[in-house]
This record gives sequence, C-alpha cells and structure tokens, in this order.
Amino acid sequence: RGRCVAVPACEHVFVWDTRKGEKVLILKGLKQEVSCLCPSPDGLHLAVGYEDGSIRVFSLLSGEANITFNGHKAAVTALQYDHLGGRLVSGSKDTDVIVWDVINESGLYRLRGHKDAVTQVLFLKEKNLLVTSGKDTLVKWWDLDTQHCFKTLVGHRTEVWGMALISEEKRLVTGSADSELRVWDITYIQEVKDPDEPESKKSKGSSPGAEENTEEDETLELDERPEERLVKCSKVGSIMREGRDRIVTLATDRTGKILACHGTDAVLEVFSVLSREEVQKKLEKKMKKAKKKSKQNSEEEPERSVELSLQEEIQRVTKIKASSKIKSFDLILSPKGELKIILLLQNNIIELYNLNLSAQVPQAVRASKITIGGHRSDVRTLAFSSDNIAILSAAAESVKIWNRSTLQCIRTMDCEYALCSLFVPGDRQVIVGTKTGKLQLYDLASGSLMETLNAHDGAVWSIALSPDQRGFVTGGADKCVKFWEFELVKHESSVQKRLSMKHVRILQLDEDVLCVRYSPNQKLLAVSLLDCTVKIFYIDTLKFFLSLYGHKLPVLCMDISYDGTLIATGSADRNVKIWGLDFGDCHRSLFAHDDSVMYLQFVAKSHLFFTAGKDSKIKQWDADKFEHIQTLEGHHQEVWCLALSPNGDYVVSASHDKSLRLWERTREPLVLEEEREMQREAEYEESVAKEEQPVVAGETQGETGLAGKKTIETIKAAERIMEAIELYREEMAKLTEHKAICKAVGKEVPFPVNPILRAYGNITPSAYVLEVFKKVKSSELEESLLVLPFSYVPDLLRLFNEYIHSGLEVELLCRALLFLLKIHFGQITSNHMLVTVIENLKKTTISRVSEARDVLGFNMAGLQYLKREIEAKDEVTFFADATDRFEEKKRKRKKKEKMVLAVL
Repeated sequence: RGRCVAVPACEHVFVWDTRKGEKVLILKGLKQEVSCLCPSPDGLHLAVGYEDGSIRVFSLLSGEANITFNGHKAAVTALQYDHLGGRLVSGSKDTDVIVWDVINESGLYRLRGHKDAVTQVLFLKEKNLLVTSGKDTLVKWWDLDTQHCFKTLVGHRTEVWGMALISEEKRLVTGSADSELRVWDITYIQEVKDPDEPESKKSKGSSPGAEENTEEDETLELDERPEERLVKCSKVGSIMREGRDRIVTLATDRTGKILACHGTDAVLEVFSVLSREEVQKKLEKKMKKAKKKSKQNSEEEPERSVELSLQEEIQRVTKIKASSKIKSFDLILSPKGELKIILLLQNNIIELYNLNLSAQVPQAVRASKITIGGHRSDVRTLAFSSDNIAILSAAAESVKIWNRSTLQCIRTMDCEYALCSLFVPGDRQVIVGTKTGKLQLYDLASGSLMETLNAHDGAVWSIALSPDQRGFVTGGADKCVKFWEFELVKHESSVQKRLSMKHVRILQLDEDVLCVRYSPNQKLLAVSLLDCTVKIFYIDTLKFFLSLYGHKLPVLCMDISYDGTLIATGSADRNVKIWGLDFGDCHRSLFAHDDSVMYLQFVAKSHLFFTAGKDSKIKQWDADKFEHIQTLEGHHQEVWCLALSPNGDYVVSASHDKSLRLWERTREPLVLEEEREMQREAEYEESVAKEEQPVVAGETQGETGLAGKKTIETIKAAERIMEAIELYREEMAKLTEHKAICKAVGKEVPFPVNPILRAYGNITPSAYVLEVFKKVKSSELEESLLVLPFSYVPDLLRLFNEYIHSGLEVELLCRALLFLLKIHFGQITSNHMLVTVIENLKKTTISRVSEARDVLGFNMAGLQYLKREIEAKDEVTFFADATDRFEEKKRKRKKKEKMVLAVL
C-alpha cells in the first residue's frame, strides 16, 4: 500500500516502485500529452485525461487501455470517481462537466454552466450530488437525479483553483488565488426539514457555526428555487496559508483526516482535521475549563455556548520544503498514523516523505527520491559523437552522455547553463559553451571538468568545429567571433600531456552573434547577427564576402551543405531561406513552421535538411526541389534543438516538454504523394471533429446535453452500420428473387452466398447486421446513431424487433432503441409503416426486459443466500472490513468469561 506511484511522462504514464526506484509499468498513450490522473477506488484501474479531451481507463494489472471516452473539446483538467467506482466525472478547459458510466462504458450526460475552465470535481458519497469549481470564480452544486445546477456559491473574488470535502462531507474547503482557504458548512436541508425525525437527528447535518452567516447565505443561492432546496451552504470562516500565491493543488487523503495544499512554490502545507469524537472531547475539555473559571469568579453556571474555533478544528501540522517547485502531490494515511506524502516536482524529480503524526512535533523525513534519467531543466544543446554511438545533451545544471543503442545515461557532469556544445575529435572530450561566456572542457573517461576559459563577455550562443578538426570557432553576445585551436599542454602533476584550447584570432562585429558555421572547404565563415542579416567572411583574411539580407527577424540557426554550394537559414520570422553560396542569391523562401525556427541542420552528403520549431514539430525539407518531405510529430511543446548523426541515420531532439526523442531512418521508401494524402486525411479528420454537433429534435441548448462528441470513429461506426444495412437489403432482395426463380423452374437452385457472410461463417444477413452493431464501442453508440440518416432507421427498427423477440443482446438493443425513438420521435410516429413494428417492439421489449430483470433478481438472491451460509459456517464476513466486528466479538467474549469467573 502506497508503494507504487503513477506519474505522467508526456503521452505515457509511468508507474514507479518508490522503494526500489524502478519503473514497473508503462501505460502507453497515443499522441496527446497527459493532463490529469485519477485512480479508481478499488486501486485496479487508472483514469487518464489527455490534452485533446479524451479519457482512457487503464487496467493496472494488464497495462492495457480497456475504455476510451471522447466528449471534451479541450484538455481534461479534473477527474473523479464516485465511491463505488461505477461513475467517473470529468471537467475540462472547454467549461463542460461530463458524467461517464464506467461499467457500461458510455457517457451519461453533459453538464453546462461554468463560463471558464473547470478546476475540480467532487462526488458526495451520501447524496447523489456533484460539486464543481472553475476559473470563473464559481462553485456549483449539481443534483444528478434531475441533472441541473441548484446552487451557486459566489463568495470568491478570484478563480477557484481547488476544493476538498472534509468532516464526513459536512464541510467544503475551497482554495483561491489568495492565501485564504475558505471553509463552508454543508447542511442537508431534507434532513433538517423531515418532521418525523427526532430532534437529536435534525442537527446532524450542521457542525458548530453552521447557523451563522444566514444573511450571507441568502446572497449565495443564485439558482435556488423553493422546491429544490437540497443543501444549505454557509461560510464558517477561513484558514490562512503561509503562501501568498494561488493554490495549485488542494486535496485530502482517502480518510479525510489530513488536508494538504501547495502554491507555485516549493512548500507543501499539511493540516489535520479533527474527527467528530475528537471535536466532542475538545468541547468537553473546554466546558470543564469554563465551569472552573465560572466557579472561581462567581457561583453562576457557565453559558452553554462553548464552541471550538475553526483553527482548533483544522490544525496546522507542519510544512514540507521540497528541493524544487511542486507540481502535484498525493497522500496516504496508514492505520498506524504514519502519513506518506509523494511529491512530483517541476524539475523531473519524485520525492517521498514520511510524517509521524503521533510525535510531539511532527517532522517530515524524506524516505526516497527518484531522479533516474533525464535533466532537471530544459536541454538547450545536443551533439552526436563521430562514431554515431554517443549523444551529448546539456541543460542549465548538467551535461549528460547517453548511449544511443541502450538509451541509458552513462555519464552526468555538473556544468553552468549550457547553450552550445561539441565532441572534440576522438570523442574522448566534450566542450560546452555557457550563458556566462565560459568554455568548459570535460574528460568523458573520468567525467571531470578539465578546464574552464572565460571566452566571451556575454553568452556563447554558437560553436562550430573546423573541417580540418584542428580547432573551432565560437560566436557570442559580446559581438565577437573567436577562433580557437586544440593544443596539448603538460599537466602539473603528471608527465602526460592533456588537451587544452588556445585562442588564436578574433573577428569584431557591430551586432550580437547568434550563430556561426564553417563552409566544408574551410574557406568561408557564415555569421548570423542580431540585425537579421547573415554575413559571410573569408577565413584566411577575415575579409567580408557576402551579406544575406531578407529575413524580417534575427536568424537563429543555419547550416551549409556538404558541397558548400547552399546555405539554409532559419529565422524567428518562421521562414527558412535557401541561398546560393557563390553569389548570395536567395533560391527560395519557405514558410517552415508556425513559430520561430530554432534549429536547422543538413543531412550528411545530401541536400536534405531538418528544421525544429517552437510549434513542437520537426520537419524534413529538400533544398533542391524546395519541397516539404515529412513532419516528425511527437513533442508536445517547443523543440529547442536537434542533432543529426554523422551517418544521417538518426536524429535526436530536445523539447520544453522535458523529453529527448530519438528518431531512426527506416529502409521503407517514402512516397511523397502518400504523405500528402495522409496529411489531407488527418486534416479532414480534424475538421470533422471541429464541426458542429448534430442537433437532436426537441432538445434545447440548456444545462444538460449528450455526453459524447462527433469524432471520425463515430462517423466510421455509422458508416459500417449503413453498409451492413445496405448488404442486408441487397441479400433480402436477392433471396426474394431466388425464391421466384426456384418457383418458376420448379426445383431448388443453389443460392450464391455473399463472400462477407461466408467470412463470418455463413451467417444470415440479419445476424451480420447484429455483429456489426455489437462491434460499435459502447462509448460511441449514441453519437454513431445520431449521425445515421433516418432512411436506415426503419430497417434497423424491424431488425431490432426480430433480435429482441429472439432474446439477443436485449440490453444493448433497448439502449439503442430508446435513443433512436428519442431523436427521431416525430418521423417515426408519423410513419404508418412503422406502427405495427412499434407495437410489436412495445410488447417484446417489456417482456424480455422483465425476464432479464427476473434472472438478475434470482441470481442476486442466490448469491445473498450463499454469502449468509458461508458467513455463518466459517465466521468470515464478505465484502466488508470485518476487523472492527471481530474485535467487538472478542471483547464480548472476554466480558462473558470474566463474568463467569467472577460467579465461580
């Protein structure tokens, strides 16, 4: 319990063993980034929300995604299971809240009401109610029986970022953009107003202070109507946090005894919530003290209005300072009173803390830390070794060397903020240029820093190895290009010589240098400047040769082809320009990315080149035909840099999504026409998903709506149903024709079987339609039927009548039937041909559903009987926490034994 932790990693979810620090399971996603996680109450499933609004439910035993829900148009921001795990509620940036049926794998309904992104959703266990909060400053209460919002809390001035239910769901805590945690008392009106209940029970819903703020309460109930007064919610007070910024996560453990929250900093604040018994004990103590005081002062009895303050009921336990900013957390309280806190930090670290609550002064102790693999910050430079085996990646805090074939990190070396890098010829050392203007030389064998030189007065933006491999050139923010040579110098402590760097020449310019590149014949040097131009100089004399002028914003990256004829430049103006290096003429300007082009590199021995952009895409281009070849999609945020292997078989890229991705060239031929066709298909599918939802007749755009949304899958499912009905019609027509021929001939003529029906094992056309219908995903059924044209509905209804009469798939068909009747009611009732069909359906459906209900009831009764028999026989309790009952039995037994002994 509490040993494994699930953490989002771009589009996947990694499950880590916190004791061993090992990855035990990978829940593989598709293309979209994970935005939200929620475990099921039984701990066997994990609901994962994605940036595109889809939700997938994974089995933690098999690691497979069993269920997929599509309903939201934007990222899923909140997920919550009900206490049985049968329903799942999701909130999104598209302002909608959707309740899903996990067992039936379908959407129940959509709740509309928020005007901005939903931040938290909570089920109330005791009542069929839902509480949602949003960035529109509102907290809404929904009655799930009638599916409408019956109450809105407007007591917040800024966005409500988090909520938590405490004190057995009698209190609600909300966190906003200030340092105040507002606490609200929840009173269930039905309990209070029931005249048959005794007085002692009437006050059950209200805890101390619940009757206060009655005037304020009246102003809070915006959507309330007299017949719908389900809940009374009044503000009790506030608890002040130490953090001054907004709440990021506010949550309780499963028991509701511990409340914790954190802001945009590295501090987690932990509070303890007193249980009803503890509150009673404290009140009794307070009463005793008050009595003593009153006796000392005068003989009068103390007043009965002794109450606990909110600060006494919700006590601050401690605060935990993490090593970096906190992204999210989770809590588990063990029965022994030890609290386990897991923190996911912004810098790619997971930290586990233990907190002993029974101690006099509880102190959090860090139990373990998972830091395997990646960098703690964004990677800004990449380089391949000359043998294509090692990859260098450098970020703000470290340089890492990776083995390309095993994808394992083999060296980690501390460094300053790195901006550019290269492998020294021989691949035994690496050089890193930093933001502070230093050049750092590292030895890979020992992993040690050999030398640091103050190369530039500003950031070293670019570094390039000379083609003769004897030196390199650097360009910096101090408007200088510096030339360096490798040399061997004597080491002080040993006889052996070590590698060093010697500054030989300098080229002073008028603007900051952003990028430098050598021509392959080492005759020319290209320098990109902050004034949006690229200037080309002769290397031997450093005389000016050409100026490439045309970009509207500075050129951030460039490269020269292997034969020295072309130079390609990528700019912050989103364009790539291809120039001839002989006359400096612009061959073509390409609109390459939807944001700044961050990196550009030619493939070895070709005129193909790759570009990386801030639009999260990597693209391949042909510099001769000026064509876009392919797009490598995988990163979710800005791609900062990439590196091509010397043999051109591999590309490695680094992004703001904290991932390094390795791409391999396959032997599969790339046909440009096919690529274009696939791109067009993807665009069409995207446009279909963005189209307006089909309108259901008679349904207004109110608070509730259908849970699903139109996707390419629902359209394909509808098309499959249509094709199946078409086949059924054709086969029935053929059968009629065949019977007529047989009658005319006077003997049996062999009937040609449709190849599709033969593939399904020579089934009948009507059975084929049922097979196709069963294969439609449960979560996509309603949307598929909504897309289905009415011309196919009469045939479908006749087939439904046939299937239900035979007792086939009664539950599925009843669900589809009721939905079709709902959306096509007017057309069905006005069609005289369907009157008899509907009459028959009415009889068969009621009888078959009653049969199914009877079977279910009989089975339930049988299971209950078996359960009672086994419990009575073996003294075990099924499906319940039997510990308390057995303890009680033991106590009674001991009491009896004592009484018997006393009598004896």
